[in-house]
Amino acid sequence: MVEPAAFGFNAETAATNRFQHPAAGTAHDVAVAARREFAALAATLRSADIGVAVAADSAEPPKPDALFPNNWVSFHADGSVVLYPMHSPVRRAERREAVIDAAKTQLGFVERRRIDLTAEEQRGRFLEGTGSLVLDHAARVAYACRSPRTDESLMREWSRLMDYEPFLFDAATPDGTPVYHTNVVLWIGARIAGAGLAWIPATQRDALQARLRRGGREVLPLSGEQLHSFAGNMLELEDGAGRRKLVMSAAAAHSLNKAQQQRLQEAGMQPVICAIPTIEAVGGGSVRCMLAEVPVVTGSVP
Repeated sequence: MVEPAAFGFNAETAATNRFQHPAAGTAHDVAVAARREFAALAATLRSADIGVAVAADSAEPPKPDALFPNNWVSFHADGSVVLYPMHSPVRRAERREAVIDAAKTQLGFVERRRIDLTAEEQRGRFLEGTGSLVLDHAARVAYACRSPRTDESLMREWSRLMDYEPFLFDAATPDGTPVYHTNVVLWIGARIAGAGLAWIPATQRDALQARLRRGGREVLPLSGEQLHSFAGNMLELEDGAGRRKLVMSAAAAHSLNKAQQQRLQEAGMQPVICAIPTIEAVGGGSVRCMLAEVPVVTGSVP
């Protein structure tokens, strides 16, 4: 996680992110509220026995979206670190070695290989980490919905480099705008996958569900209203005892109906809930966007 120094509304990213809204209060009040919400989420994760590494954002240059590190870096169980090309020029300053070092020093991550895709920015090709990519690590499938921030050809190259099967689909908000990141319409747990079928073309829904089920996942359909509440932006993590925890915002948790809550409970997924209304409204992302997950390194480099 990256503790924000200058959180605020980013007009560049708002052009493709329909979840973002201009701040209602002053810039100072919004930044203070975001830091408070960030601290609450870090504390909530730790109280759930989930290890957390925190890197402080640098003051200069101002980086309004720095608390969303999963868009520019991903860590993998084979020791790979991947750096990603970002659609918004303002966001490219978020890439800092200090963040990667925090994962190493605070969580013991061992880097064995680095893949740097950032030069693709000069070619107009973008792939924003585990915002663009929702990964089924067990079945080795990478899911991505096409958008200005997710280049299909680059996604296929990533899949070849990382030995994943690519699965591309389309998703759009009700006004017809492509969904900016895959991880607001899809999350994958060990037994259940939450899928925003309401925003996926009817002609593509069956194929997506079939592939998820082939990977051993029960599909939990999410409505458009639930997607607006960030129910598509959850992340399953393991605690220190190996128990599965499903991290979500208070808005996302509140949007789930009783039947959905029961299905998650039956699947052994314990909810970890934190309210982050300022970050969701102004930043256009929720708890999953704030987390760059760090696995235990195993095996050797492919």
